[in-house]
Amino acid sequence: MPSLKDLKVRIESVKSTRKITSAMKMVAASKLRRAQEQAEAGRPYAQAMTRIIASLTANLVVDSSSPKLLSGSGKKEVIALVVVTSDRGLCGGFNSSIVREARRQIRKLKAEGKQVKLITIGRKGRDQLRREFADMMLATYEDVGRRKLGFADADAISKKVQDLYEEGAFDEAHMIYNRFKNVITQVVTQQQIIPVPMPEVDATKAKETTASAVYEFEPDETAILADLLPKNISVMLYSALLESAAGEQGARMNAMDNATRNAGDMIGRLSLQYNRARQAYITKEMIEIVTGAEAV
Repeated sequence: MPSLKDLKVRIESVKSTRKITSAMKMVAASKLRRAQEQAEAGRPYAQAMTRIIASLTANLVVDSSSPKLLSGSGKKEVIALVVVTSDRGLCGGFNSSIVREARRQIRKLKAEGKQVKLITIGRKGRDQLRREFADMMLATYEDVGRRKLGFADADAISKKVQDLYEEGAFDEAHMIYNRFKNVITQVVTQQQIIPVPMPEVDATKAKETTASAVYEFEPDETAILADLLPKNISVMLYSALLESAAGEQGARMNAMDNATRNAGDMIGRLSLQYNRARQAYITKEMIEIVTGAEAV
């Protein structure tokens, strides 16, 4: 049984830990609000870009003359996975869920006879995947938007990914990230980014739109798409980074809240154990005094 001194040291240690987790919870809560506002503000731009792409490709026949980012390389042998995680831990299962999905996709693609390449954004995903798939790494990024996440951060990564695609490093690219739903829930999402998927257009809505307005594009759709598709990939990546940043802070706040409450429960149990041990020690001392007095 631990001594009174050992129990007292453990109680003080858990109290110090509770102070740290409580402070981290408050910091994560303050960061979450800003990250959530950024993620929600970025969604309309991504949705508007999708609508524009849908409008441009509605009557376009995709062939060899179409932009490569739309038509693809003609092969599906080498698949690149862009895995978005955080640089820091202490956020519950936020990173492990992404890495688990990435591993599942890697095994699935390899079983289909595909070759897999990895592009990691975030230190945690890089460190976990490198242990098992170091030979698949194409590029790694860390400390992206450490002070404040901006579109320039996503655009720089997007250009690097597009350069690798133009060099023939892969045929398709899919992004795996956590989409922010609420403070408690983040949804693991997989999204194809290269070649840019043709948006599905509702036939009824398309007919209504065609009946109400006729668009003429100058220059033609192909020329506009050649300029717009690279920007669309940057927007998709930026939106994913914003969603991931909000999800990370939500997961960290929830994890630190649980840790703070668990520390409180542990302090209660240790205090009870300490009081029982102290009472037993006092009772033992009293028995020894009484026994000694009777012996005299």
